[in-house]
Amino acid sequence: MIKNYLKIAWRNVLKSKLFSAINVFGLSVGMTCCMLLLLYIQSEISFDKQHEHIDDLYLLRSENVQSSGEKMDNPRGPAPYAQAMKMEFPEVVLVTRLWQNFLEDKSLFTVNQPGQGEKSFYETKGIHADSTFFDVFTYEFVEGDPHTSLKDAHSVVLSEAAAHRLFGSGPALNKTVKIGGKSGNNENFKVTGVFKSQEGKSHIDANYFVSLQVGWVGDYLQQPDLNFTSNNMFYHYLRLKPGTSAEKFSEKLPSFIEKYARKDLKIAGFDKKLALLPVKDIHLFSRIDKIVTSTTSTTYLYVLASIAIFTLLIACINFMNLATARSAKRAAEVGMRKVMGAGKSGLIGQFLGESLVLTFLALIVAAVFVVLFLPIFNQLADKALSLSELFKPEIIASFVVLAFITGLLAGSYPAFYLSVFNPLDVIKGKFVNSVSATALRRGLVVFQFVISIGLVVATMVIQGQIKFMQEQPLGFTNEQQIVIPFRSEESRKAYTALRNEMLENNQITAASGTAYYPGILNPSDMSVFLPGQSVNEDGLVKTNWVSPDLMETMGFKMAAGRMFSAAFPGDTNYKIVVNEATLRKFAIPLEKAVGQHLDFNSGNNAISSLEIVGVVKDFHYQDLHKVIEPYAFFLSADANHNYIIAHVNTKDVSRVVPFMEAKWKSLVPGEPFTYTFLDQDFESNYAADARTARIVNSFTIISILISCLGLFGLAAFAAQQRIKEIGVRKVLGASIGSIVGLLSSDFIKLVIISMLIATPLTWYIMNQWLQDFAYKISIQWWMFVAAGALAVVIALVTVSTQAIKAAVTNPIKSLKSE
Repeated sequence: MIKNYLKIAWRNVLKSKLFSAINVFGLSVGMTCCMLLLLYIQSEISFDKQHEHIDDLYLLRSENVQSSGEKMDNPRGPAPYAQAMKMEFPEVVLVTRLWQNFLEDKSLFTVNQPGQGEKSFYETKGIHADSTFFDVFTYEFVEGDPHTSLKDAHSVVLSEAAAHRLFGSGPALNKTVKIGGKSGNNENFKVTGVFKSQEGKSHIDANYFVSLQVGWVGDYLQQPDLNFTSNNMFYHYLRLKPGTSAEKFSEKLPSFIEKYARKDLKIAGFDKKLALLPVKDIHLFSRIDKIVTSTTSTTYLYVLASIAIFTLLIACINFMNLATARSAKRAAEVGMRKVMGAGKSGLIGQFLGESLVLTFLALIVAAVFVVLFLPIFNQLADKALSLSELFKPEIIASFVVLAFITGLLAGSYPAFYLSVFNPLDVIKGKFVNSVSATALRRGLVVFQFVISIGLVVATMVIQGQIKFMQEQPLGFTNEQQIVIPFRSEESRKAYTALRNEMLENNQITAASGTAYYPGILNPSDMSVFLPGQSVNEDGLVKTNWVSPDLMETMGFKMAAGRMFSAAFPGDTNYKIVVNEATLRKFAIPLEKAVGQHLDFNSGNNAISSLEIVGVVKDFHYQDLHKVIEPYAFFLSADANHNYIIAHVNTKDVSRVVPFMEAKWKSLVPGEPFTYTFLDQDFESNYAADARTARIVNSFTIISILISCLGLFGLAAFAAQQRIKEIGVRKVLGASIGSIVGLLSSDFIKLVIISMLIATPLTWYIMNQWLQDFAYKISIQWWMFVAAGALAVVIALVTVSTQAIKAAVTNPIKSLKSE
């Protein structure tokens, strides 16, 4: 019986080539979108699943509560937590700490290969870790022993890629590398392990690991006065005993704070609450932007899943509409089968079988499309999905299930609709499409265009917001600013000489040093309060250490007072320049700001005072997702800067950069010359938004394409059904235009209804999306009008192709007897 169903299904496919082609192509495009987005989502939810003890691994995070009630999530904590946690709780098997070098975004590696001399490389993604790290997290080593690899302080564990860059294709184990900058203090390290690139993804994306006992952080950990409140810069991971309830363990954390941290918290003037975050949930914990690496919003994944489902639904709706519209063609067949004794269940099985045949044909086409378009999708989504992931058994199984569900969904209504025809009415020729079937088809067309119009409006809003962020004045000069990083003590010592030589070039108008600059992470802050107030009334202020002329180089505008200047060397002694947000935070009038003091706790309950000498107008040191917060500049007492920023007076940097490189190599010959552009660094913060825009743009076009395919099929069928009516109208003198209008008007009405429904829904959804931005556009009425007009034009063009074809047909052919 099944074989018979398949034979009949295949005959019907061949018999109606146009409608079969529309259905197969539409379903294959919809399934392709669904499969690509499924691969993306599966990739995002698979982070950290490869670790042996994953069900028992937790990150210790905190919520800092200021006296004002302001709360801030922090995935890091002070260094002493680790030992205290291990001592206090028997449920804790192991604790390991991580520290990311926030002082430098890359470190200088130098190797001396026999016969090749000394070579230097910059390595990124460095992690300092406790010796217990590889006992907590599972990494596959191709060289060395993971359990002993970080026992010695001067050990380094490399990724396969980093080992290949440093030592070529030969073994790296036991070889020596010199690590400069804050990570290694220019000391020698022995390679004690090389780990394999993991099949599973990890939120700890590292190229190398070194011990916490070395470099800048190693020196910091030797200090005798570490407390449980300040310098929250260490990630703490706990491995609990199997079967330990995280919820019950969390109930003990307040008592831990009381015992170990309450005294320090009281002095600091804020409170802290601890909580556990399962490691397997870290990548999707978007309340915190970054936990070692950037997190992903679950809302974003829901949006992608919704786009995938809606795109597939549009294709299924096309199938249902065309199948029910063509029901009269199949009515005689159904009537004869019923007369011959076919039951309702048998007919339903036959029509579902036909649907599944078409769907699995579409699956084959979709699989080919996925292979062809995966590289393009990787560019759109900024991912590195591979074909190997596509052919995993669980992925293939999910695609087959997807096809089966699609076939049942697309074929369900036509199957049940066709199976209930009255055979007597059909055989007598009394069958016509029911009102309910016609109404359903119209409703499904409306649903299709609600989705398409909604996606068009979403595209306009997203593009408008991105353009707004790119064009919004930032409060400083971000163009034609070249940033050169210092990644070793040698390069920092060369700052003054490098600056002086750079300024000899008349195309370089200014050059200044700084610890941080707008658009990159600045982890440095301090708590300050007004004189006469208590430490419990303090507020956080971001801090930066700069050279005297940095603010002039950056083009900051003064609101009051003065900038730092070489004419005031005493500014290094507790003098600060703040932004306007600082004044608002502490209710300081602008006219009284200069000379105002702000106090801070300098340790051991001693209070020191800062004097405001200038106020700069507010500027965006973070991207526009975040509101401008208090910021203070300190004048650096020495030239120990992390960056030099050079302003050039030409957009053609092809001659300036080689000049800079030559000066760099003459002063720091052992280090590679690297640079970035400040405006590009700032715009990189919007990479996720740009990715969203690219994906929504692409799938909007696809959804409109699939909707138009359905309209094309329905218009062709409507023209076919009304062919005699059109012939009569032409004989009676109707013009081609009036006939085109007649056939098009019904569809245009449906599109207009879609626009009316889509408008409030899309406004609400996109307004919610905009809430993630501190500075945003307003959704304009013209966006909905433009989207609706675009949908009307596309629908009119699609329908008119069939309407014109019907209108120009010779009426003699239309009216002759069958």
